[in-house]
Amino acid sequence: MALISAPIATAGLSALLLATTLSAQTDDAAASSNQVSKVRIVRLSEVRGAVLLDRNNGRGFEAATANLPIVEGSRMQTGTGVAEVEFEDNSTMRLAPDTVVEFPQLERLQAGSTVTSVQLVKGMAYVSLLKTRGNEFNLLFGQQKLQLPPASRIRLEVDSAEARLAVLDGTLHLDGASGAMDVPKKKTVTFNMTGQARPKVAKDIATDPYDEWDQQSTGYHARTAAMGALSSSPYAYGLNDMGYYGSFITTGGCGSMWRPYFASAAWDPYSNGSWAWYSGAGYSWVSPYPWGWTPYHYGSWSYCSGAGWGWLPGGSWNGLNNMVALGSRNGPGTAPLRPVGPPRVGEPTILAVNLRPLVHSEAASPESFVLRKDSAGLGVPRDSLGKLDKLSQQALGRGTASVPIYQSAPSAAAANGRTVSTTLAPTAIHRGSPPPTETATQTPGQSGSYASRSASPSGPSQAPGPSRSH
Repeated sequence: MALISAPIATAGLSALLLATTLSAQTDDAAASSNQVSKVRIVRLSEVRGAVLLDRNNGRGFEAATANLPIVEGSRMQTGTGVAEVEFEDNSTMRLAPDTVVEFPQLERLQAGSTVTSVQLVKGMAYVSLLKTRGNEFNLLFGQQKLQLPPASRIRLEVDSAEARLAVLDGTLHLDGASGAMDVPKKKTVTFNMTGQARPKVAKDIATDPYDEWDQQSTGYHARTAAMGALSSSPYAYGLNDMGYYGSFITTGGCGSMWRPYFASAAWDPYSNGSWAWYSGAGYSWVSPYPWGWTPYHYGSWSYCSGAGWGWLPGGSWNGLNNMVALGSRNGPGTAPLRPVGPPRVGEPTILAVNLRPLVHSEAASPESFVLRKDSAGLGVPRDSLGKLDKLSQQALGRGTASVPIYQSAPSAAAANGRTVSTTLAPTAIHRGSPPPTETATQTPGQSGSYASRSASPSGPSQAPGPSRSH
């Protein structure tokens, strides 16, 4: 088998995704008599620690996992964890711990553009919008409604008394009873939550321990999206993770297909996952893998003898009812049967499927990360271990591959007049050894939480990852 050039493969995938747009938009328009579709879904793209999601199905908050679809009317709450939400054009929103956010409006217009309204009830959120024409993004808090322009990036913190909006990139235009104003980059606007006072503009931005995590995540999306013109497709979300956690290969007799790293010929894409119930749509398949969004809503899986399961683009985009991709299996293995009928009172709305043991890659100690064959990237933090192709080859040949790591976290210093608990500071995994100027503490944290680490002023910036006890 041989690898295909990443730019060529990604550009081809973008073109195929764009080809599905017309049929998807036609279906969306037909679903609504007023030319506005409500069948739109967004992706819960990353979950670290304790995060709850109310999917507007009458059951209230439930434990959230990556790749759960978020629909209009959903409500999310981060406890001691953090989360990232990915919109169709690859714009993102990141939530710090102890944050509550609602999604009162997720619509798609007949022309294909989207209208998004997000209500930050309390806590802190970062929003990074791509330069996508036609889309509308409204940020709601208290009595305020701000329409964020394309290519803007902000940090918003809300409590009972006031809201602090930091403009990290772009320029915001504010309209209010006391007049209009433009707020450029690197300024902070403070709103009184009663709405009775004119917003105050400060000339600088106070730093926050979660700024580094936001910068790392924003950089990750920018680097992985640089392989192709993904923004041309309204369904570009999930492709960045596919670019990092796998690659297209060519195999004799099977042609080109995408395969995740750390997956042998025995790995099966449907052995592990869950069925999540959504009112009006039934059960939707949710993959546990960090790249597991696009390949389960578009295209199909095909088995190639000697290589294993690979994903092929083509066909139409599938929303909550993503059974088409599942029905395209044509190789060995048993497909998990979709449950019939809604869950009864008292029964869970998310049903786990484990047809074989689920394999994880993970930190074996504060100094070593172990990558396991057939983990298919599960447990591997974003962008933290560098390129994964050679590590994948080692793991497939030996069963495992180990790399030296160290962990660090931003200092939990006072920010905006408050002190952040060190137990919630987002840890970062770095490949290699700590620089001589840094002494990383080696105390493991609790599973699913964020352990306190020393600050990392030097050394590479990487994506945050949960620490584990062993």
